[in-house]
Amino acid sequence: MTQTLSQLEHHDAFIKRHIGPSAQQQAHMLSAIGAGTLDALIGQIVPADIQLPAPPAVGDAATESQALAELKAMAGLNQRFKTYIGMGYSAVVTPPVILRNMLENPGWYTAYTPYQPEVAQGRLEALLNFQQLTLDLTGLDIASASLLDEATAAAEAMALAKRASKLKQANVFFVAEDVHPQTLDVVRTRAGTFGFDVATGPAAQALEHPGVFGVLVQQVGTTGELHDYRALLAELKNRKIISCVAADMMALVLLAAPGAQGADVVFGSSQRFGVPMGYGGPHAAFFAARDDVKRSMPGRIIGVSRDAAGSIALRMAMQTREQHIRREKANSNICTSQVLLANIAGLYAVYHGPEGLKRIAARIHRLTAILASGLTAAGMTLRHAQWFDTLAVEVADKDAVIHRALARGINLRADLDGAVGITLDETTGRDDIAALFGVLTGGDAVLDIDGIDRAVKETIPADLLRATPILTHPVFNRYHSETEMMRYMHQLERKDLALNQSMIPLGSCTMKLNAAAEMIPITWPEFAELHPFCPVGQATGYQQMIAQLSRWLVQLTGYDALCMQPNSGAQGEYAGMLAIRRYHESRNEGGRHICLIPSSAHGTNPASAQMAGMSVTVVACDKNGNIDLHDLREKAGQAGEQLACIMVTYPSTHGVYEETIREVCQIVHQFGGQVYLDGANMNAQVGITSPGFIGADVSHLNLHKTFCIPHGGGGPGMGPIGVKAHLAPFVPGHSVLRIDGVLTRQGAVAAAPFGSASILPISWMYIRMMGAQGLKQASQVAILNANYIASRLQSAFPVLYTGRDGRVAHECILDIRPLKEATGISEMDIAKRLIDYGFHAPTMSFPVAGTLMVEPTESESQVELDRFIDAMLAIRGEIDRVAGGEWPLADNPLVNAPHIERELTGEWSHPYSRETAAFPAGFGNKYWPSVKRLDDVYGDRNLFCSCVPIEDYE
Repeated sequence: MTQTLSQLEHHDAFIKRHIGPSAQQQAHMLSAIGAGTLDALIGQIVPADIQLPAPPAVGDAATESQALAELKAMAGLNQRFKTYIGMGYSAVVTPPVILRNMLENPGWYTAYTPYQPEVAQGRLEALLNFQQLTLDLTGLDIASASLLDEATAAAEAMALAKRASKLKQANVFFVAEDVHPQTLDVVRTRAGTFGFDVATGPAAQALEHPGVFGVLVQQVGTTGELHDYRALLAELKNRKIISCVAADMMALVLLAAPGAQGADVVFGSSQRFGVPMGYGGPHAAFFAARDDVKRSMPGRIIGVSRDAAGSIALRMAMQTREQHIRREKANSNICTSQVLLANIAGLYAVYHGPEGLKRIAARIHRLTAILASGLTAAGMTLRHAQWFDTLAVEVADKDAVIHRALARGINLRADLDGAVGITLDETTGRDDIAALFGVLTGGDAVLDIDGIDRAVKETIPADLLRATPILTHPVFNRYHSETEMMRYMHQLERKDLALNQSMIPLGSCTMKLNAAAEMIPITWPEFAELHPFCPVGQATGYQQMIAQLSRWLVQLTGYDALCMQPNSGAQGEYAGMLAIRRYHESRNEGGRHICLIPSSAHGTNPASAQMAGMSVTVVACDKNGNIDLHDLREKAGQAGEQLACIMVTYPSTHGVYEETIREVCQIVHQFGGQVYLDGANMNAQVGITSPGFIGADVSHLNLHKTFCIPHGGGGPGMGPIGVKAHLAPFVPGHSVLRIDGVLTRQGAVAAAPFGSASILPISWMYIRMMGAQGLKQASQVAILNANYIASRLQSAFPVLYTGRDGRVAHECILDIRPLKEATGISEMDIAKRLIDYGFHAPTMSFPVAGTLMVEPTESESQVELDRFIDAMLAIRGEIDRVAGGEWPLADNPLVNAPHIERELTGEWSHPYSRETAAFPAGFGNKYWPSVKRLDDVYGDRNLFCSCVPIEDYE
């Protein structure tokens, strides 16, 4: 049969690449669950009153090549100037071996957060390297596995200082006046919600200011001055005031460690260690503290433990400090950190080693010294006498200097009174400082680089230089050839289980395809090289891409405006709650502080509400897992004029579309509250319904879930917020970059105006290639896949919550509690046994203890779904053999899982065969974990979080 040109032109549609099940497979699954069509299935599941009459008008689908060409043209509008703005952002050289084998490698970027340590030993080791790098450079006792950026790390340091302070009546956090302005911006925002006062001024004034519980200083000030804070830190310690020091990671290679000088907390950005500026992110912050405040630290910490065989194994330590357990009493609401970026920075240190890093840092400083000497010889004045890589140069006619710089394709820092700022970096060369000299002097004089180099002396005082060795652990002293480095990274990758090997069927986190075409643009230099504070006209391509993506997301959510700043889902929650708080205050209703949260909510919800200065009241759920409307009315009525909002997830965390969601919104609005609809489950909404259509006022969107930014082993993420018009004036703005109509004048929640801008092209590509119909179909197939799994597993593992007609939404909760009571086999045993079958575990014991939550997404084909279902059914058969007495409860394949390769070569005393252990039910696609089940109790009792050999610790 002859096909028309219009039919043939659709041969390469991306929709078919993204959606796993073919048309035939979809028809088979629909038949298996008793539904006629996708539309009919959705009609059975989604309440009719919230179904959209038509998909949002985000345009038709484009092919991969078409979308890439459009985005490339947009990227070409960005101007790639040589940038010396500094302020915590510098140009870098990403070693190609790391670029190709990590940043561009799905074995690294598609992995999930390492909650299942047995399948995450590779990235856990890489994170432990990052922690060791942090410990060595800061001179402190314990380090985290990364925070979102330097500014939010400063806010977390302030919160830690208050928690750890013994001065319980003190309420002032003092910030030195030469801390980066974006850092002060975020600190002020967080302090406002915590009820702290922020004071600023010269660092010495911290000792004169009453009521101070914590002080923040910057080792190398924002204008470049290198400080000697030893006396100040000593006096702060005498007064029991917590000291926090912001530090530059590259400068720390040469400078004395702040921890050794008396600092309690040290933090900063690791961006300079191989991570491109990317118009602001993503970048991993480092964070370290004294041992005695470790229980107050934010974020994740990787610890050394042991497995069931007694071998050394790694895990996330001290998890119970965080939001999934402590909820509104959590130390922070951090959920996504910056694992992929921390790993790049850590491996940058591994690749260069201590001597390589010293050469890089020394070269940067030497170039700065040569330029400084040349400028002073030419009669120019430097604002500071001590510096590492940043000069503040006094100029009589700043506009003329800036104009000359721009004419030569150079960006200088232009916001200083009577001066320009210049920060050099590892990409700076001889020609660059010669060009800078010409721009600054404005004459024909030539910089005598070699002559000055022979004459200039050391400019950093000897007592401020590092006197102790760094990075002595073997991992930083072995892998310096590309061959060794490539093999080391591959060795780590092989220990992990990511989407490039099998389905990751966990609920609440939407582990879907991160298509290669979506990932390609993030390494384009047009996107990667821009400084977040460059002149707006140089970022025209970014601004167009962000504006278009924002319009699409507004249409898909049913809101009126969008803020792109929050750089994680939890930050989005916080930003949304801030908008609600600011809105109430603008109406002279600042007394509204009560946030209603259903008992089924994500753990970040109550933590975010608390961070925004709200009080949490829990609303009960009924026996079917739905919000109890009677309890909601009663709690809303009791709150009265103190009701601020409700935080609700939709579809619910229990995996169903609650029929009364519109009534929930109406009840809260009736009492003057706002509705925050958590966007974690948007993958079941897009094209079918929307938060704005339902009646919500604000939502965050997990772009790293629904819109295909990969999880990166635990980060990066993006959590922009959509808002109704009345909340739009109250979303975060920025103190450094001002764009009328784009950024508000409100306080910031992240260091960069548009968060982690360099990963936004991923979501742009996804929406452009899927189009309106493709996005709707993705949601429909995600729901179909979940119902297919629920239907096929129902007889073996009861589904805990269902909606109308026994259907689920995009995920289902399998109830293991009856099996555990009857047989002794737990959800943990099933999760670990799945590793032997080649699968990551579903989400364990959330939102209900003793359950497994499964979310297949639309990207998995029926073949992979059947493979997972067959594995679960085979495991049920193994449980029956335990129940029947064939295998003892204390020694069976489930309680001993996972099984590792070397077990098969030793003595075998188990009542089941080696083949049953390692190749159950004939399963292929074998994945070998490198460790057996982790001993969590041992890890908790023996907290150890560095690369130092474990025998030294013992």
